[in-house]
Amino acid sequence: MANKIAIAAVGVALIAGAAFWVTRQSQDVAITPVPGTEQTAPATPVISGDVDPALLGDRTMGSPDAPVKITEYASFTCPHCATFNETVFQDLKKNYIDTGKVFFTYREVYFDKFGLWAGMLARCGGADRYFGFVETFYASRDTWLASSEPAEITEALKRIGRTGGMSSEQIDQCLNNKPLAESLVSTFQTNMAADKIEGTPSFIIDGEKFSNMSYEEFAAVLDKKLQ
Repeated sequence: MANKIAIAAVGVALIAGAAFWVTRQSQDVAITPVPGTEQTAPATPVISGDVDPALLGDRTMGSPDAPVKITEYASFTCPHCATFNETVFQDLKKNYIDTGKVFFTYREVYFDKFGLWAGMLARCGGADRYFGFVETFYASRDTWLASSEPAEITEALKRIGRTGGMSSEQIDQCLNNKPLAESLVSTFQTNMAADKIEGTPSFIIDGEKFSNMSYEEFAAVLDKKLQ
């Protein structure tokens, strides 16, 4: 079953709990640019305070001219999202995105401050490395979320950030960027409400909403739309 979301309450809790810690450690996880990825601004950017608009907006993969458009809503702390990314998404990317059939958009959902911090780091790491961070956060989810202590989780996130080419100073500035946190949460709430998303992972395929699916189910939907 997909994780359920209470949109109205989560924003205030995330911003109120945004106290950040950083360390000076490293981790052996390779994060490299993913070809064919880019960023696009949301239709109505939600910007709070002085924040670089380049850090906001959708993160996308594939050709914008692809006949089918998919938007995934997912959380870095959601186990169902991690499973989808490690299994279904890999075949989806190989067979549909990389072949020019699907244009894919990834939208972050913030259940908690830990998922928000991960999203902030992924964006601060650069648009070309964003999906490399996504892969790493999901693949190492059980490691960086092994503790329930915020300080220990941020230490683990710091290690991932350094492996992704960020300096300790860059990570510190990123995680302490309150306007960025507020802007991401506001954008998340706006997008979720507009698409009536109630759980993760969820998908909007050519305007039609779907819940979590197996690869076979996903392929059947896509093949029908590609006819």
